[in-house]
Amino acid sequence: MKNSPAAPIYQLKVTLAEVGPPVWRRIRVRGDLSLERLHAVVQRAMGWHDSHLHEWTVEGRRYGQPETDEPEYEVDDERKVTLREAAPAARSRFEYLYDLGDSWTHEVVVEKIEPPDPKFRSAECLGGERACPQEDCGGPPGYEEFLAAIRDPRHPEHKDQLAWAGGKFDPEAFDLAAVNRRLRTLR
Repeated sequence: MKNSPAAPIYQLKVTLAEVGPPVWRRIRVRGDLSLERLHAVVQRAMGWHDSHLHEWTVEGRRYGQPETDEPEYEVDDERKVTLREAAPAARSRFEYLYDLGDSWTHEVVVEKIEPPDPKFRSAECLGGERACPQEDCGGPPGYEEFLAAIRDPRHPEHKDQLAWAGGKFDPEAFDLAAVNRRLRTLR
C-alpha cells in the first residue's frame, strides 16, 4: 500500500494477554498501514518469529490471510483494511492472535492519534517490558511451566528446558534498541 503523506500517526500499546507480569510494547506506526503490515510490526516489536498463522479481531470481524487449502477457515483479507479503518479513534481496542495452536492473544489499544508527519516513514518502539515468550512453548500455560522449570535447578525438566531455550532465557529482559533495530528492517 502506498503511504499517504496525510496519514496520522498512531501510538499503540500491545499487551500479551494471560501472561503475568505483563509483556507489552508501546509502538508508533502510520495509520495507513494495512493490518498485514501491522502484523509484521507486532512480530518484530514483540520478538516473535512469524512462524505461525495469525488473525485480528476488530469489532467482531476476523481478519487474516485467507487459506485456500482450508475453506472452513474464514477471515476477511487483512491486506484490505488499514489501521485507520480498523481503529478510527483513540481508545479503540482490538485483538491480535498469533499462533492459532498456542493462542497468544494480544490486546491492542490505541493510546493516541497524532497529526500526520511526512518525515515519519516506519515504525518505532517507545517502550516495553519483559521478554517475549519462547515460540512453541504451549501458549500461556506452557510458558508458566517453562518458567517454573528454568527457575528451579531441581525441576526435572530444568536442563532440557534451558537447552531448548538456547542455554538461557531472562523473562525480565527487554532491549528497546534491539526492538527498534528489528523494526528498521521493515520495508
